[in-house]
Amino acid sequence: MQQNGKFKDVIVVGFALFAMFFGAGNLIFPPYLGIITGPEWLSAFIGFTFADAGLALLAVMATSKYNGDVVKMFSRAGGKLALILACADILCIGPFLAIPRTGATTYEMGITPLFGDKISIVLFVIIFFTLTYILTIRPSKVIDIVGSFLTPALLIALAVIIIKGVISPLGTAVEEPMIEGVVSEGIAQGYQTMDAFAAIALASVLIVSLNEKGYNTIGKKLKIVAKSGILACIGLALVYGGLCYLGSTVSTMYGIDVKQSQVIVKITEGLMGQTGKMVLAVCVALACLTTSIGLTSATGQFFSKISKNKFDYNKVVLAVCIFSACMASIGVGGIVKVASPVLSIVYPPSIVLIILAFFSEKIKNDNVYKFSVYVSLLISILTVLGDYGITVPVVRSLPLQEFGFNWVIPTIIAGAIGYFVPGKSTKIDPITISMEE
Repeated sequence: MQQNGKFKDVIVVGFALFAMFFGAGNLIFPPYLGIITGPEWLSAFIGFTFADAGLALLAVMATSKYNGDVVKMFSRAGGKLALILACADILCIGPFLAIPRTGATTYEMGITPLFGDKISIVLFVIIFFTLTYILTIRPSKVIDIVGSFLTPALLIALAVIIIKGVISPLGTAVEEPMIEGVVSEGIAQGYQTMDAFAAIALASVLIVSLNEKGYNTIGKKLKIVAKSGILACIGLALVYGGLCYLGSTVSTMYGIDVKQSQVIVKITEGLMGQTGKMVLAVCVALACLTTSIGLTSATGQFFSKISKNKFDYNKVVLAVCIFSACMASIGVGGIVKVASPVLSIVYPPSIVLIILAFFSEKIKNDNVYKFSVYVSLLISILTVLGDYGITVPVVRSLPLQEFGFNWVIPTIIAGAIGYFVPGKSTKIDPITISMEE
């Protein structure tokens, strides 16, 4: 393959990854993060970008090693746990959290700014997810066309807003952050995007595309994914940095209790007037619909595949749409509250398995996987319980607690112990992990 062809593929796949990672939901968290962190928005932004774009890149590369099979990637931690974690990840980006958020976000950022309370959220989500169902079971080229121009349109609109906000800021940052633990809050908000889980779910789509382009070994695919992923991450970082900064400039106008989904709408209206707000609302609404369709389809395919078609694709899609409509009716704020503890539990063991996937050829003892994953899961559960008043003092005093990574050191120690405890050595499939050129 010629060098020019490879360069073109890096650009094309890079934009594809950007589009996969950047949904309308990603507009909610950075501006709000800028408001609550004020003068320390840069530190919060770094934590956010690592937990969002950084983990998403690692996730898509790790899953690519296993040709998009997330259950296989997790399997060395134990078959049952692998299946449970894989299902949890998919459910998070499916009907439990991410899909309902597309409907709620559309209502709060697309419908409310234009029509106020004239349309109820219940009526709207019924219409939204009925449309999602129809377009998911009967895919149309219309969705591809809409998706192909929406991302550029949304990016152009955001670029104009960010540049205008940098040149003529609406205000100045508050003197002190409104919260403690600025970096850990950035990481927690980055988890909320669920892009790492989305990367796991959508990696199979990327694999098919790379196969069609002639990348027939895992090594070649990983090189393209890595280069394209870095390009996508740079793009995401620029957008997130701009949005965080814009949030900090209005931190004297809004407090910690501001409605997250309305922050970017209010900023846009302040900078560009009513017309800018309307354009943003329409772009966000259409982007949410395409995201809903993509995630609903991925969820249906996943459960149909792992059940060996015992769960009919169309019936899974119907169930997802009904449940998502019910969840969406509680609003973005309600979904975020539900998501926070769930993601704080599910993310650490998933991150551990994603990182270990890069060393699967070197690690022969499955106990390394099992010990580290179970300890990360235990620490995460105890940490979340602490937020609800059930405190285990030692958990709060672990290293890196202030950054939200109190599970890391115990997990490394557990993995090291597992290395020396005799256990099963899973046979590695050379076709799956071959790094040959």
